[in-house]
Amino acid sequence: MATQAVIGIDVGTGSARAGLFALDGAMLAQASRPIRAWRPRPGFVQQSTADIWNAVCLSVREAVASAGEVAIRGIGFDATCSLAVVDSAGAPVSIDPDGAPDQDVIVWMDHRAGDQADRINRGAHDVLRYVGGRISLEMQTPKLLWLRESLPDAWSRAALFFDLPDWLTWRATGATTRSLCSTVCKWTYLGHESRWDERYFRAIGLGDLAEEGFVRIGTEIRPMGEPIGTLSVEAAAALGLAAGIPVGASAIDAHAGGIGTIGAAIDGIAPDEAGWLRRLALVGGTSSCHMTVSATQRVVPGVWGPYFAAMVPGLWLNEGGQSAVGSLIDHVITTHAAYPDLSQEASRAGQSIYRILNARLDALSGAVPFPAALTQGLHVMPDFHGNRSPHADATLRGMISGLRLGAEADDLAVLYLATIQAIAYGTRHIVETLNDAGYAIDTILASGGGTKNPVFLREHADASGCAMVLPREPEAVLLGAAILGAVAGGAHPTIRDAMLAMSHSGTVIRPGQGAIRRYHDAKYAVFQRMYRDQLAYRALMSGASAPSAPSQGS
Repeated sequence: MATQAVIGIDVGTGSARAGLFALDGAMLAQASRPIRAWRPRPGFVQQSTADIWNAVCLSVREAVASAGEVAIRGIGFDATCSLAVVDSAGAPVSIDPDGAPDQDVIVWMDHRAGDQADRINRGAHDVLRYVGGRISLEMQTPKLLWLRESLPDAWSRAALFFDLPDWLTWRATGATTRSLCSTVCKWTYLGHESRWDERYFRAIGLGDLAEEGFVRIGTEIRPMGEPIGTLSVEAAAALGLAAGIPVGASAIDAHAGGIGTIGAAIDGIAPDEAGWLRRLALVGGTSSCHMTVSATQRVVPGVWGPYFAAMVPGLWLNEGGQSAVGSLIDHVITTHAAYPDLSQEASRAGQSIYRILNARLDALSGAVPFPAALTQGLHVMPDFHGNRSPHADATLRGMISGLRLGAEADDLAVLYLATIQAIAYGTRHIVETLNDAGYAIDTILASGGGTKNPVFLREHADASGCAMVLPREPEAVLLGAAILGAVAGGAHPTIRDAMLAMSHSGTVIRPGQGAIRRYHDAKYAVFQRMYRDQLAYRALMSGASAPSAPSQGS
């Protein structure tokens, strides 16, 4: 007899993945394929929907082939909050400044719209109250404004603008329905009022969208998991599935990870209203998101939201984040002089370079009271790609204090540890900011790439002072997407029911106390001081490049 199953499809920054899950959340099979990215200029990051869809189709076909006999009840999609643009025939519209064909996606991490974001923020628009007080250049209205101003022909040709998750459901079903998750979090849709703010769009220079009745960015907006259509004949053939399978309204990838973790029972106890306030979902990858929910809206400066029903139905979401996490760790490792030799060592051993570095840290730790103490004189400010939360300043940059004249493998191992600690202090800063606004977070439900690294987990627990709870199913983002499919297909009645039935907690990592806690408190104080120091350096240099005033009598 065929196993009742649902499919979760996740499109991240570097790959597309498909997972098949039983209705109790057990994974039956998964597969992935890489996707390309182009960087034509500094700060520009672009992708292709054709390349992404091809990777999705190959992943689904492979996963289904290896899953055994299954009956697919529903399909859920998640993806990065990137901007996809198509014309009236559904063909890609290039967003490349030089017109490169098929590059029709401005990736979430793209920073081309910095000037537009700055101008929008100077307007002090009412909708900005629901994005932490400041629009981010990673969000869609600054990118739309950049496109209108910089590529007017592309703007005129564009018939539909999609968040990438909604492009996927459109490609699968033909429905132009948008998800409440994407539109509320990245497009300034007022979910609690079920409307776009016309005044905002007119004021920032996107009045034509309002004049058109917002048809290009969405007039039918539905909660996550609500069925929006069924798999079309064309899409079914490409995916190797039967036509007619229900497809649910999509989610942003990080929010799918939150769905896959935050509602799980811990020690047999499901969250109640007070319990939600103690929980934070940390979804890590290239970047990271820190998401927590409340029955009441909480305005937290520098933290995105409050977003109504953008992750857990009926609850307000606050979302912090770090723009570079996995990408920062990779950058620190791969640009170090010791990397080539360590990479070869890892290849010969059939291990990841992270495992090699962790082993070196274990060896070095014998000389200190606890492993974290290896970095006592080495400090990192992790904002190499700007700060998303809570400073909300994309112009901040990374700093390293304490480097010595050494470029050996052990030097890289300690720098790698200091970088992970800095990322963990960023998480602590976000948690403290949320708690100052009325949350009581003491538990982090973690998922994503970092959760496979014991050093990452240990340092986050110790630095934040929070218990780190891992999901029983490590692929929590895929599970979250599958939960959307389960609700769309009627396998579970609501998102909350599906979370309780399909997501389960696993290992718990408790924070260190005593000397470990005091050590991290001290390093966290340095972390905070480095931010203030960077601002002081800027102030000192602010007039250095200004032209000199002409001398008297010239």
